[in-house]
Amino acid sequence: MEARAELNYARIAPRKVQIVLDLIRNKPVDEALAILKYTPKAACEPLMKLLNSAIANGVNDPAKSMDRERMYVAECFVSQGVTLKRIRPRAQGRANRINKKTSNITLVLRDE
Repeated sequence: MEARAELNYARIAPRKVQIVLDLIRNKPVDEALAILKYTPKAACEPLMKLLNSAIANGVNDPAKSMDRERMYVAECFVSQGVTLKRIRPRAQGRANRINKKTSNITLVLRDE
């Protein structure tokens, strides 16, 4: 059995998310939640919400009915989403482009 949750177009760069995903990969869900709670990274807040959503997907679906105590983070990966292009005015009428990157994050939980 597996439960999954996806977050598309999160307004954080994929590089920053990947650092935190490496911390919780192959960990039990309670340990992963504790890691996310006490890690001082910007990606932790949306990842905690995503992990809680994946847990709820596994526990509340009657077809799956997974046990929360036996769930672990089997797969977690991030890919780059769309890039928001913004313009920053510079001196003498010039302009610089600022690329605001987004992330598509996927979490997959499985039973032991």
